[in-house]
Amino acid sequence: MKMAKIEHCCLIDDDPIFIYGTKRIMKEMDFCESVIVYNNGQEALDGLLAISESGEKVPQLIFLDLNMPIMNGWEFLDEFTKISNNIFNKTIVYIISSSVDPRDLEKVKNYKTVNNYILKPITPNDLESILGTVMV
Repeated sequence: MKMAKIEHCCLIDDDPIFIYGTKRIMKEMDFCESVIVYNNGQEALDGLLAISESGEKVPQLIFLDLNMPIMNGWEFLDEFTKISNNIFNKTIVYIISSSVDPRDLEKVKNYKTVNNYILKPITPNDLESILGTVMV
């Protein structure tokens, strides 16, 4: 049985190797129809706002790195939560990080838009369990 797939997915990360690897796994698994990549939180905010203002479909899923230049993941979440109006209320955020800092894991709980915390690198199993959660 073929699993349903996600239409639009967004990757916010400044690591080209991680982005390349993740997109490859997504493609192999037929995880989503399109992936938008932003290299920092500011770029992502601007891009996502532009998508919503143009009336296009916003990503159902955002994978967000915490450590990025210009605007990091936490700053992005603070801003995203402010604009997280009806357009983004169905968007699910997954934090992706190489950090296992317990303070980060604790801080994630303060954001209702954040579904979960995934350690890098993302594996096919991670994506499979996400599909299981999201496509219900």
